[in-house]
Amino acid sequence: MFTDQLRRAVEASPRAGLTHVSSLLWRAHAAGSVTEDEAQALAELIEARKAVPTPGKPTQRRVGSRPRTDDSMARRRSWAAGGRLPPHLAARFTLAEAAVLAVVASETAKRGDCRLHVEHIGALAGVARSTVKRALREAHALGLIRIEERRVSAWRNDSNIIRITSHEWLAWLRLRRRGVGSNPEPARIPDKKQGAASPQRAFEREAAVRFAPRDGGLRWGAAASRAE
Repeated sequence: MFTDQLRRAVEASPRAGLTHVSSLLWRAHAAGSVTEDEAQALAELIEARKAVPTPGKPTQRRVGSRPRTDDSMARRRSWAAGGRLPPHLAARFTLAEAAVLAVVASETAKRGDCRLHVEHIGALAGVARSTVKRALREAHALGLIRIEERRVSAWRNDSNIIRITSHEWLAWLRLRRRGVGSNPEPARIPDKKQGAASPQRAFEREAAVRFAPRDGGLRWGAAASRAE
């Protein structure tokens, strides 16, 4: 009877409580309440329970940093939606990370590389410093950028130089500078009727000039027409 109780205690006890159950087992064995074979079987059960790995924490999906203000969220969305990354590359990052890389792309398009401090990039993109570092780290791991550290002294560094190494991304930025694929004016369909009538309108304008009324009006125009 006592052996069954100990077995149920072993099966129901959490991992941290198995040591206490083991102590009860061997005290019961010393008191004669549990035989040696039963104690050995229960001890093996306890060791088997201890060997079972504890479940790890569930993996949380990264959804980006929380915006501090509405203005920072607006800046973040504006940068991410600016089209400075090819769509399939932007899809590999969160909204906040895409905003960070868009700032880097904008600086690269202007100056050839990005030399802004991490805090400056975060302020422009509306994200935290940790988000900037994470975005740059992941872009570097994907081979999209190269980061050059500039050490001034043993205790101070200048801002890093971030260069875009992805040929596809650089080509995308060159197309944006040339305006390829973008047309600020809506497409206009030519009016076939207006196009067909344009020679007639030109003839009427010329006739109006040549046969303009003078000194008495239409009689002069008709006379000029006969004279020609």
